[in-house]
Amino acid sequence: MNRAKSTLEQWRILQAVVDHGGYAQAAEQLNKSQSSLNHAVAKLQHQLGIQLLEVKGRKAYLTEQGEVLLRRSRHLTQSVDELEQLATNLGQGWEPSLTIAKEIIYPTEKLVDALEAFIPLSRGTRVTVLDSVISGTHDLINQQMVNIAICATPPRGHLAQPLGECDFDLVCHPDHPLAQFGVIEDEKQLAQYLQIVIKDTGSNSMNDIGWLKAEQRITVSNFHEAKVILSRNIGFCWIPNFLVEDDLKQGKLHKLKLHGSYQRRITLNIIIPNRDRQGPACKLLESLILLQHDIEAVAV
Repeated sequence: MNRAKSTLEQWRILQAVVDHGGYAQAAEQLNKSQSSLNHAVAKLQHQLGIQLLEVKGRKAYLTEQGEVLLRRSRHLTQSVDELEQLATNLGQGWEPSLTIAKEIIYPTEKLVDALEAFIPLSRGTRVTVLDSVISGTHDLINQQMVNIAICATPPRGHLAQPLGECDFDLVCHPDHPLAQFGVIEDEKQLAQYLQIVIKDTGSNSMNDIGWLKAEQRITVSNFHEAKVILSRNIGFCWIPNFLVEDDLKQGKLHKLKLHGSYQRRITLNIIIPNRDRQGPACKLLESLILLQHDIEAVAV
């Protein structure tokens, strides 16, 4: 295997000479002697067998070959800097990756706002977001497969911090037969029509979102699919208000009035499945999610 002819230190010195406009200026910035920088660049050129710099007056200029190699060297030194920073972060317990389980009834915009604030401070931590439903979220929490979970009813044995409430509207197409009713007196009336439900992502559960025991139903994986079906005047569905608010205003959907239950309300919570193993990146992201709901994180 061929050994590298040059070192990272030599390339960093070359970059400094170019960036600061000469050997003297670079020596001052790097706190090194000018002669040591001259020697490093001269040795690099000799090892490569190519001229990288030419001095005109008191200033050093890149040759055409030097421009190409310097540009490539910046990618190399940046990668090494990032690698060394990652090693430092890991040594300090900073997590290289985080996984979030998010109930699909939680507004994505809230999480994106938190992630947008997190990215500049993340030190390169990768984030994976998993959409989940009911017991599917519980499975991820109980098996400690995620660092953060946002869900409705928390699983037994886990502390939860309420984030806010999510209101559901019972909706259908404006031309659907159910839209002709003023107030639906009995859920049995609904059971005669096809219902669209969202499938529970748990491995062994049938707790699909909002099922009213309708004889006919279409089961989908998310509310966006449900809305496409509703737009074809097929069925009715419980959907979070923030997802249908504009459609209701524009008359694309119709809000059904069910006697004694115009809306359903669910409290959303944030859960850290294992506080003892929570690292600094996870604590930071948790605090930024809480901030979206005007909740201040408790220092531990």
